Amino acid sequence: MIDVTDNIFIDENDIELRFIRSSGPGGQHVNKVSTAVQLRFNVLNATTFSEDVRDLFLAKLGNRLTDAGDLLIVAREFRSQEKNRSAAIQRLVEILRIAATPVKKRRKTKPSFAAKQKRIAQKKHRSDIKRNRGRIDRSDE
Repeated sequence: MIDVTDNIFIDENDIELRFIRSSGPGGQHVNKVSTAVQLRFNVLNATTFSEDVRDLFLAKLGNRLTDAGDLLIVAREFRSQEKNRSAAIQRLVEILRIAATPVKKRRKTKPSFAAKQKRIAQKKHRSDIKRNRGRIDRSDE
């Protein structure tokens, strides 16, 4: 079991790891050894989540999930397969931890009295500018 938060856990059997060849420089080592890790975690079929947690993850991770409900993470920072594996799992835990935080409700605020006065003064000033744009009456001359 992998701890995400105090009350959310991931069963290691729900995580599918594939080891693939990494890209980039490295010569023969890169071409021969599959050190990069592709982690696949299906949010829909996770066995340890309640329906509420699953719905929360689906809502918050919607754009990161595949059509089948899989969250894909690729780790290829390190030359070691084991380091990439732990980096991918760490990234999964971090993504789920961020998604598990509830959205803070917005508290309605009102503009202060001074802000209202300032806004009205600016509107009056702008109105005066526009009113003075009219034609100049030269009949007085």
